[in-house]
Amino acid sequence: MLLCIDCGNTNTVFSIWDGTRFLCTLRTSTEHQRTADQYFTWYTTLVRHHGIDADITDVIISSTVPRVVFNLRVFTDRYFNTRPMVVGRPDCLLPVAPRVDPGTAVGPDRLANAAGAFDRHGGDVVVVDFGTATNFDVVAGDGAYVGGVIAPGVNLSLEALHQGAAALPHVDITKPDRVIGTNTVACIQSGIFWGYIGLIQGISERIRAEYGKPMKVVGTGGLAPLFATGDGLFDTIEDDLTMHGLTVIHAYNKENGAL
Repeated sequence: MLLCIDCGNTNTVFSIWDGTRFLCTLRTSTEHQRTADQYFTWYTTLVRHHGIDADITDVIISSTVPRVVFNLRVFTDRYFNTRPMVVGRPDCLLPVAPRVDPGTAVGPDRLANAAGAFDRHGGDVVVVDFGTATNFDVVAGDGAYVGGVIAPGVNLSLEALHQGAAALPHVDITKPDRVIGTNTVACIQSGIFWGYIGLIQGISERIRAEYGKPMKVVGTGGLAPLFATGDGLFDTIEDDLTMHGLTVIHAYNKENGAL
């Protein structure tokens, strides 16, 4: 079985892949101080709760937080007796190399999104990934990541608004019934929700116009289902796209003798 680990700035997600489907997905906050033993205690408790007997033989890691990779490597080596593959490292092969400016380091999550989107949709895709940042990943017809857009994430914007304006409260993001808010909370919720609807629409349209070909727009990340309720932004929502991309990259390395 394959353990896929996607470590973002806010959350770290573990998914167990049995070769045909994900048996479970586990989520925890990203903390660079967390030790290998703490990861194992948390992981085994939840796997046992799900009633899964997982014999992990391989591990692949995508991490935008370099400081956590060491303890994750110790965790996999100590408890699964396996050396993890780390996306973005030279020894991790990619199905198609990214085409970006020389010297540019592409985030491993974006590489995984490109691999997953190409495997499922055949390229010419925009992946809108809702995380700490809201990323737009452009995947060419041959599967290459060819660039994109990075915008502030929804929760990051809410937190910045709360911290920067003393009179404004912290609110939960939701789709408001009306655009015009009649109280402070409703005004903030409307500004965030409809503001990001406009941002996603506008950037997606500009990407399509610049790209010059028909493109699918795929939403992923925790808040994608919420924003999918507004104005038909996405052709599809795929919560597991990044994890699926990790299985694709792992399979490619196995097929090409890198494992």
